[in-house]
Amino acid sequence: MKIIAVGKNYREHALEFDGTGEKPAVPIIFMKPDSAIIKNGKHFYVPDFLGQIDYEAEIVVRINKLGKSIPARFAHRYYDAITVGIDFTARDMQRRLIAAGEPWDMSKGFDGSAVLGEFRPVEQYDINNVDFSLTINDEVVQSANSSQMLFPVDEIIAYVSRFCTLKTGDLIFTGTPAGAGPVQIGTHLKGYIGDDKVLDFHVR
Repeated sequence: MKIIAVGKNYREHALEFDGTGEKPAVPIIFMKPDSAIIKNGKHFYVPDFLGQIDYEAEIVVRINKLGKSIPARFAHRYYDAITVGIDFTARDMQRRLIAAGEPWDMSKGFDGSAVLGEFRPVEQYDINNVDFSLTINDEVVQSANSSQMLFPVDEIIAYVSRFCTLKTGDLIFTGTPAGAGPVQIGTHLKGYIGDDKVLDFHVR
């Protein structure tokens, strides 16, 4: 099982991250190991050796069948469920590695860095018009709609599947909107699709 993730897929987040809001020529792709997954309701324990850890709420898509070089017009046939997940990022480490021109995979791929909410059948939604949000201690910190993605879900699947075969159970984290920031020990995070709470966990 692979965890595939997209960077800078919302213009406002790209602006707050490094001041560049232009759409990349192709999706920015990175991966996380399966040991990064934390299931809904389980605590996230902040790694004290990694410095600042930022939350990034995202729509997550679950692949439901084998696919290679999938045309975008057929991509909707290859996923069956969505949820909200958190792409935790070791921000200090990421910035240091970027400044040095080195790969920054480890800043995204540490154990526990991919928190998954409960999945909902994708047919309940228009994948290109999904409201989602994240609250911390019941205060909204991120809120967006999937229509704001620079690269829609089907385009992401078409692009990624050119390089690696997608398999049943693979997950795609589709990028975070504006509002990402440092997570604090003792906080309570909840993720929503519309008004439906799909993610609920504490930070320890």
